[in-house]
Amino acid sequence: MPTITDHKFPCPVCTRSIEVRVTKKGKPYVTCDPCGVQMFVRGPAGIAEFERLIEQGNRDGLPERLAEMERRYRLTCPECGNKFWAEPGLIKTSGFDGSLKGFRCPQKGCGQIVPWGGKR
Repeated sequence: MPTITDHKFPCPVCTRSIEVRVTKKGKPYVTCDPCGVQMFVRGPAGIAEFERLIEQGNRDGLPERLAEMERRYRLTCPECGNKFWAEPGLIKTSGFDGSLKGFRCPQKGCGQIVPWGGKR
């Protein structure tokens, strides 16, 4: 039976803060249910480095910073519900004055513009 620790670690795909668990053999792992990502850390060197990253993140407030980043820069398409990161390649500007209109949804076949600063 896995043990849930008090430690958090960001999902390598969506950056959500997820609980670090420990196997019955004492090896750390994380599982992000929304993404379906599982990451198991094996070997003494990897486990030591993973623990160092957790300590550094806790000390520097990394989980809170990542949550704030996600709140600001992870958008949701109102048309298809796809969640995506705001990135330069998706910027849509006005052909008239060059102002920022929003970001194109990258979901194949959608192309909806998600306004910047709009409801996310």
